Amino acid sequence: MMFPPDTAQSWDRVGLVAGDPEQPVRHILLAVDPTLAVIAEAREAGADLIITHHPLLLRGIHSVATTTAKGAAVTELIVHDIALYCAHTNADVADPGVGQALALACGLTDTEPLEITEGQELGRVGDLPEALELADFAARLVAGLPPTAGGIRVAGPPDGTVRRVAVLGGAGDSAFAAVRASGADVYVTADLRHHPALEAREEAGIGAGTPYLVDAGHYASESLWLPGLATRLMSELGAAGARLEVTVSQVRTDPWDFVLGAAGPGEHTQGDQ
Repeated sequence: MMFPPDTAQSWDRVGLVAGDPEQPVRHILLAVDPTLAVIAEAREAGADLIITHHPLLLRGIHSVATTTAKGAAVTELIVHDIALYCAHTNADVADPGVGQALALACGLTDTEPLEITEGQELGRVGDLPEALELADFAARLVAGLPPTAGGIRVAGPPDGTVRRVAVLGGAGDSAFAAVRASGADVYVTADLRHHPALEAREEAGIGAGTPYLVDAGHYASESLWLPGLATRLMSELGAAGARLEVTVSQVRTDPWDFVLGAAGPGEHTQGDQ
């Protein structure tokens, strides 16, 4: 099994969300989020199964009426006989998994775990082949990420030196202690909140202090995993004799549509942040 459910974090909800375990599967659609647009895409493509990273029903709900988005999603899946499977934190800790895909986008090849959480390796850390300035590193990362309205946010001097890189796909402001312990020059993650990020920069010493921070966006940092998963599914299931089509969703489930007033490198001082 690629992503054993027992490797997921204790708070997570992974596995088969909707569908019959015995139903035939000929076409799989891969996506980050099980949104209504993704389900509509699956219907149009004739997919039998959607595999997403994020769960549809992570927290308790009391109704699946179609007056709510989750209720409408469940109804669409059931009515159109589309199964939904979620691989969330069990895909984060897998090898290969979400962390390795983000590490490769950063230019890392040989990596080690950033931290051990509930007995599982979470996040990656490693060294670039050669040192880069922070602005150049961020520019290379942008080139390797799917485009989003928000792009990426960077905390640190544009000419700061980056060699050791820590990564954690998705929301990662709970791992600052592990990042500092790893000796990373920069931490690439997403959903960095104001107070934890500000405190992390204060701990580093505002200015040239490391680790610098790169918020790459939740959707962008985790969608990198999907093409590799498609290749692996085709290889492993095809070798087992399955006649299967696997496609990656073209729906951008990043919630933001545009941004105004963003400052580029050097357009303000660190003290202005």
